[in-house]
Amino acid sequence: MLSSMLLGRYIPGNSVIHKLDPRAKIISVILFMIIVFFANHWIGYSLLILFVLTMTKLAGLSIRFLFNGLKLIFILLIFTFLMHIFLTKGGTVLIDGGFFTIESEGLITGIYITVRLIMLVVITTLMTLTTSPIELTDAIEKLCRPLKTVKVPVHEIAMMMSISLRFIPTLMDETEKIIKAQSARGSTFMTGNLKQRINALVPIFIPLFMSAFKRAEEMAIAMEVRGYQGDEGRTHYRLLSWETRDTIALFVLVLFGALLIFVRQ
Repeated sequence: MLSSMLLGRYIPGNSVIHKLDPRAKIISVILFMIIVFFANHWIGYSLLILFVLTMTKLAGLSIRFLFNGLKLIFILLIFTFLMHIFLTKGGTVLIDGGFFTIESEGLITGIYITVRLIMLVVITTLMTLTTSPIELTDAIEKLCRPLKTVKVPVHEIAMMMSISLRFIPTLMDETEKIIKAQSARGSTFMTGNLKQRINALVPIFIPLFMSAFKRAEEMAIAMEVRGYQGDEGRTHYRLLSWETRDTIALFVLVLFGALLIFVRQ
């Protein structure tokens, strides 16, 4: 399951979303994070779901593929949903269990918040699936270039963010290998009480941290051997080019935000 996680992975393709400028994708994701809060009832949330499904189709990906790759994140979202059900009060009492109650306001709020988070996770994942780490680094650096005037190390920050994002699937693959190796030696992770399960995770975390430090050291050595000195004197093999389709994409997103505002009223 861990190796199938999509967060941080890049899938090459030739779809409409793949062809967009990475700067347009980053700006679109930021705008979508704002727009998603415009929805306040079932019509707005239905439009959000329809929009995300359309973007998934334009990216050449299937809903089942995304669902299988985001299972672990969906588990956390289900936990969030349950927290809202039991802790948010108001409206009609649906279930009265004595020491706990489930009320209509908690159910509705839980559904809305969960849908909102799922849409944000899917849109962000679509960006990473359709944009290579190098493109993301270049795009972040270009967008944050004005900060260089106040001595902010834009290139280094963009590089660290890109490497961190790229390391997520690598660490997930490494974790699954370690779990399989420990299971083959007779270790169990899903039996016993809470203390025993926590102790069973120690043989996973120690080699995982050692592997992460080793990979970080190897990357640092490789960059040093190649004479990496940040953005000083560095040229780009691939130049970013903002085209008409990128402007159209942002314009469509702004129109969608205006539609949600209109529906909200």
